[in-house]
Amino acid sequence: MFALGCDRAHLFAHPERVLTADESSRFEAALTQRVRGTPTQYVTGHQEFWGMDLIVSPAVLIPRPETEHLVEAVLELGRGFGSPSVPSPRIVDVGTGSGCIALALAKELSFAEIHAVDTSPAALDIARTNAIRHGLQERVRFHESDLLDAFSHDTTRFDFVVSNPPYVSEDDKEALQPEVRDFEPHAALFAGPTGLDVIRRLIPQAHRALKCGGWLVMEMGQGQDAALDAELSAWNKRIFVKDLQGIPRVVQAQRP
Repeated sequence: MFALGCDRAHLFAHPERVLTADESSRFEAALTQRVRGTPTQYVTGHQEFWGMDLIVSPAVLIPRPETEHLVEAVLELGRGFGSPSVPSPRIVDVGTGSGCIALALAKELSFAEIHAVDTSPAALDIARTNAIRHGLQERVRFHESDLLDAFSHDTTRFDFVVSNPPYVSEDDKEALQPEVRDFEPHAALFAGPTGLDVIRRLIPQAHRALKCGGWLVMEMGQGQDAALDAELSAWNKRIFVKDLQGIPRVVQAQRP
């Protein structure tokens, strides 16, 4: 499909098609990259997330289906917003990467004010491109920032701080699939010996940035629920959302 520039239906409807020399060369070049371990998404430059075709490159983490649980969790908490009696929510996506979370929320919450931050200018370029491709460039404001530093002097607080932060332990690096370990951006994956270094920085920043009763919603790694429950012990509520395999994948914490 990638080599021919066609969709799946066209591919299956024309099994007799013979590739031209250029098409064959394009297919072989893509296959060579894949054999060397390059993720398919980086070969084609595309990945689907929340029904959107997103541009991806080695500058950004490849969006994964598990992260859709985070979007669902925010939407569930945000159900009461958008009515005449309840103001529109203000949301910030920390470490936006490809923009997948911010854009999914912008797609579903037409009344929300959404910000997205990342430390990487290259990642922000990808996120802005994806926003334009899906007509959401006026709905999301992008900022270059280390976590929530860009809002340290902002007097207007957020209703939601959402994030898919790096949470893989450096000690687990060799156990990862080579496609992940050798090709995806390490800054978006690894966070110290326990995988919690970035999360431990984000939690107090989120506490300062959130309104009273606001929510921090984060993706997390397998087996990190007990540690995060302790880190968030001073917060009002802590809810752990399991993925389809029954593994706690998202934590929701309400600011006192």
